[in-house]
Amino acid sequence: MSEEKEIILHVTTQDGTKHKLVALDGWRAMEVIRDYGLPVKAECGGACSCATCHVYVADDWADQLIEPTTEEEDMLDEAFEVQENSRLSCQILMSEELSGLELKLAPGSEPD
Repeated sequence: MSEEKEIILHVTTQDGTKHKLVALDGWRAMEVIRDYGLPVKAECGGACSCATCHVYVADDWADQLIEPTTEEEDMLDEAFEVQENSRLSCQILMSEELSGLELKLAPGSEPD
């Protein structure tokens, strides 16, 4: 019987506060961030139809994520202050392989 390892997600909020969150396998990073009560709008609830869960992925992790879909890239065109490492957190599925992932909530993703 294999023992499940704890999946950790490191999130820095817009004001620079760092948080260590425990994620569930298969959950979207956005769901984890939202359920911990961190300041993320996530208006569409994970349907990739808004850009209000925009995050920056730490350089060490960028190559470990699956490539963004055309839909995600189109939505990122609507986001504020998009950078090379921008992603939508609703499109990042947490797994043991991503334990330790570091994200920073982007400007414009905080609730009004």
